[in-house]
Amino acid sequence: MTGMETVSTLRRKTAVITGAARGLGRACAIRFAQEGADLVLVDVADDVAGVPYPLGSADQLEYTADLCRAHNVSVLTVVADIRDPASVHTVAAMALERFGTVHVLLNNAGIAAPSGKAVHEIDEAEWDLMIGIDLSGAWRMMKAVVPTMVEQRSGSVINVASTAGLVGYRHFAGYVAAKHGLIGLTKAAALDYAPFRVRVNALCPGSVRDDPVHEGRMLAEIARSLEVDVDEHEDIFVQSQPMNSLIEPHDVAGAAVWLAGDDSRQVTGTTLTVDGGFSAR
Repeated sequence: MTGMETVSTLRRKTAVITGAARGLGRACAIRFAQEGADLVLVDVADDVAGVPYPLGSADQLEYTADLCRAHNVSVLTVVADIRDPASVHTVAAMALERFGTVHVLLNNAGIAAPSGKAVHEIDEAEWDLMIGIDLSGAWRMMKAVVPTMVEQRSGSVINVASTAGLVGYRHFAGYVAAKHGLIGLTKAAALDYAPFRVRVNALCPGSVRDDPVHEGRMLAEIARSLEVDVDEHEDIFVQSQPMNSLIEPHDVAGAAVWLAGDDSRQVTGTTLTVDGGFSAR
């Protein structure tokens, strides 16, 4: 190997990524593929009752897979609802059957709405939906996948939280509670699995631009819940960014690659924030 050649960061690793049909999930999947990881891409691939905007589709999930396969890695797609324990265990079983093991679990699946209400206005179904996907979904995935990591005495779990896991946001109590809970789950799990060399960390993106290449729409949905004009929402969100720009999907994907790889082998129980300084104020 010459001095100009580099070794792919995630070569010979297998990663499970939820919410992979579009947005940050797609961005992370492509970056993981570029770094040599074989992939299990998971998405509900359908709309979910109670979520007031379209979720990723089966076609989008397969398109993500095709973009990843272009980097000469093996890719398995699985349609699964992370609210359903049986579906989650099927994901783990299919991953093990195809690849033999899992080295990385990226819990990215999540929803931003139903939101836009004061705490007392949230009904039981809305609360249960938000917690069931954004918090309990990650817990279910960990229950299904982490035992394999414990057995092999290595692994990295990355829970995609948010700056909403660090601060409060008006009229987003369910989302804020779920993301704060996800960071708490991360810290507790990090201590549970540290003796087995399984690392658990949280990744907290700030306001991520809805890049059309990745077909993201999370920021637009947050704007809609806040009754912010969608045509102006990026300019409005930038005003609260100390670095005067929105976060790009590849910024978050790069942080995820670092947490997944061996360069972060002594990093566990931490919260890595990619928010342009928003939460430093």
